[in-house]
Amino acid sequence: MRATVTGTAVTLAAGALLTAAMTTATASPPASATAPPRTTASQPVLVDCLWHRTVRPDDFMLACGDGNSRLTGLHWDKWSPHGATAVGVNMVNDCKPYCAAGSFHAYPVTVRLDGQKTWKKHPEFQRYSRMSLIYPGARPDGFKPVMTYPLWD
Repeated sequence: MRATVTGTAVTLAAGALLTAAMTTATASPPASATAPPRTTASQPVLVDCLWHRTVRPDDFMLACGDGNSRLTGLHWDKWSPHGATAVGVNMVNDCKPYCAAGSFHAYPVTVRLDGQKTWKKHPEFQRYSRMSLIYPGARPDGFKPVMTYPLWD
């Protein structure tokens, strides 16, 4: 009987260790997700609120503090030292009755980047310093047809 209890305990411990190892391995992000984006110093970059540089991103967080505004589905037709343009959707939380209980709404938008400057954190890169959002139709309450924002340095 004692051998059966010991064997069961060893089997359970081995199973727990195997489960822990598998969980840790599957919870880790793939190596490509942590690799820095491939950019060259000859093209300007878009710096996000986590100080990562990107070129032609598909998505971009505008409200980093609370995540209540982000650009999605971006399709870039221009990316040069003179500026960049894309079309996409601005997903904005209406924060009604308050942000945690609010609803997100989609607004078609044209995105323009300009104001190329040297990036203080990585002077070997030029970055866009300004983003303009142009709403061709509906837009969030309190927004103008064109909203211009400074970008992170």
